[in-house]
Amino acid sequence: MDERKMKILAAVVDEYIMTGEPVGSKAVSQRPGINVSAATIRNEMAMLEELGFLEQPHTSAGRVPTFNGYKLYIEKLMRTNPLSEQERRQLDMMFDSAAPTEEALVQSAAQALTELTKCAAVVSNISPQFSVITKVEVIPTGKRLYVLLLITSSGSIKNKVCRLEFDLTNEQLEFFSNYMQQNLQGVQLENLSEKMIENLILAMGTYMMTLTPLVQAVYDLSKDLLGKEIVISGEKNLLSCKEFDRNEIVHFIEHKNEIAKFLDESFSGIHVIFGEENQFAIGNSSMIVSKYKKGGRTAGSLGIIGPMRLDYSKIIPYVEYFSQKITDLISNNEEDFLDEDKK
Repeated sequence: MDERKMKILAAVVDEYIMTGEPVGSKAVSQRPGINVSAATIRNEMAMLEELGFLEQPHTSAGRVPTFNGYKLYIEKLMRTNPLSEQERRQLDMMFDSAAPTEEALVQSAAQALTELTKCAAVVSNISPQFSVITKVEVIPTGKRLYVLLLITSSGSIKNKVCRLEFDLTNEQLEFFSNYMQQNLQGVQLENLSEKMIENLILAMGTYMMTLTPLVQAVYDLSKDLLGKEIVISGEKNLLSCKEFDRNEIVHFIEHKNEIAKFLDESFSGIHVIFGEENQFAIGNSSMIVSKYKKGGRTAGSLGIIGPMRLDYSKIIPYVEYFSQKITDLISNNEEDFLDEDKK
């Protein structure tokens, strides 16, 4: 790959992103910085096709980038400019930095990305494992029927309906609330083990028989929170995209957790994943993802899913900006929480 081929590949990708039409040698010759004849461009484009960076959809048409062409373009050829102050202000207006919980912050960023990119946003939240239990509450809802609520410091709320063998008295309900507050408030979710639950049950004494199902339900909810949750928003943008097969979109939405393995990859900064390369449900697609952090540790992933023909130079700075914004806000919030806890 000499410099001329690189320039021609960059010109093809830029032109295709802009027009959506296969790119011919004439269009490439009119791009800035291309100072060779159309015949030379045709030869170089043929070589780029042999190398797997371009493909020709029809014999009489121009060429379009392959995912390998996009990868090389993003890694070595794409030019991105830092966001201007005006662009940052515009993004801040679309983002609710005063959202009350971490989940709300991330969803606000996801909503802004769907509006900006006309793609779908993907969120993978793994931060509950670093969260602590802030409240356990049980609510009577009917005869021997109770709803258990588990609330964490990250703002996550899980509930479970429990059907008991006995109706609980006010004394039993009060004991359970106080017992949970004394023994579980401030406990990190990942530290809540089966052994710890067994010890809590044994220490309840005369209340053990009636309250054991509720204590066990707390453990079940904690395991649910520790599981990775994939949230997709802006699905209608995928369904309205002419470059996608509608059946593939429906399958993807129904099996969205299948992309968790791609989001688990260890990386820093921006990561671009192509559907054709990684064989997730949508062909001709790409996913631009960035991890956000909390206290220096990965807390989740934020990104967008759209067609391969995306304006990467424009969209990547948006994803970077929001992921960094979330990192700053939730890390500051964690410091505030720890400061309060020390008082």
